[in-house]
Amino acid sequence: MNVAVLQLDIAWENKTANYAKVRALLTAAHLQPDTLVVLPEMAATGFTMNLALAEDSGATLAAIAGEYRVSLLAGIIRNRRNEAVLFSSNGLEVARYAKRHPFRPGGETVEAGTLPVIVPWGDFHLAPAICYDLRFPEVFRDCVKRGANLFAILASWPAARIDHWLALLKARAIENLAYVVAPAQSGMHDNQRQTHGHSLLVDPWGVVLAEKTEGVGVVMAELSRDAMEQDRRKLPALQHRRL
Repeated sequence: MNVAVLQLDIAWENKTANYAKVRALLTAAHLQPDTLVVLPEMAATGFTMNLALAEDSGATLAAIAGEYRVSLLAGIIRNRRNEAVLFSSNGLEVARYAKRHPFRPGGETVEAGTLPVIVPWGDFHLAPAICYDLRFPEVFRDCVKRGANLFAILASWPAARIDHWLALLKARAIENLAYVVAPAQSGMHDNQRQTHGHSLLVDPWGVVLAEKTEGVGVVMAELSRDAMEQDRRKLPALQHRRL
């Protein structure tokens, strides 16, 4: 499976500008049809709690997926929830996941989601997560028990805690012997908080397959189900759990 993550310097509360940035990056990337493209958390507006302004039907994202013939997983606000919404390459909504751990210390006022979402996608079973969810390993282990082997973690992570971001992404991959795909916002948040970016694609052994440290751009990798199964046979830790 081909996967691409888009690292965006998100224009604050400006959907038109941000969707233009997404289109520009996709145009320049010349991705293969049906590539899974993953955008950061709240990609249309940045991490604003002006929920009325941020409200998004997903229609523009659906159109972009169809226009570029890619599968698109993107972070939006809908019905007062911080969601990751998956669109197929023909522009149809396939699944949506609502962030289960809103970042209350940072003033996030959205309603919390309650359920995991796991979607068969190519050779994998994809489980989305959003930013602060990353700090709760039980969420990911529960998804693995339900069959997940590919995590997409959409984020707007602060530069002040970038070391946590890098360590936790690798930990979630290693402990679950699963791929982790993690797009993050770069640049300033509301002209007040610096986000770092450092989007990663990590294999089940914790090896970084591709990364974008700062700035904007697209990073890509090809994920192999066979390689993942080989890692799981090499170290069958998931079979050795004692609850």
